[in-house]
Amino acid sequence: MNTLLVLLGPTGVGKTEVSLQIAERLNSPVISSDSRQIYKQMV
Repeated sequence: MNTLLVLLGPTGVGKTEVSLQIAERLNSPVISSDSRQIYKQMV
């Protein structure tokens, strides 16, 4: 069975750092959907 882990929270609370630590421990990729990063690449 596959598991999906979703990390949500307001801006500036450390989601990226936590997600990287979790990914390292689980040997898993991180998929980021930060809207500001997406729009930055479109400009």
